[in-house]
Amino acid sequence: MIANYGYKDGSGEYFIVMDTDRCDGCGDCVTRCPAGVLEIILNDYDEKVAAVTDEHRRKLKYSCAPCKPVSNRPVLPCVAACKPEVLRHSW
Repeated sequence: MIANYGYKDGSGEYFIVMDTDRCDGCGDCVTRCPAGVLEIILNDYDEKVAAVTDEHRRKLKYSCAPCKPVSNRPVLPCVAACKPEVLRHSW
């Protein structure tokens, strides 16, 4: 399942997209995120998966900003910690 966490406002769309079928719930993305945006939860099938915390869902633009410089963007720590195509940012 593809889970979209975030919001859209006048300045853009700010979503973290998780492929929960590919997420193994290891928690590496949680520990690598310096802003504490992610957490491990149990899905409807009692499987561990990563998700965006309720606290950060409406402020991703600001919470993730320190890891997203304007130019020469490195791979984000949370994305680098995950298997390919599990986690991505929409902006």
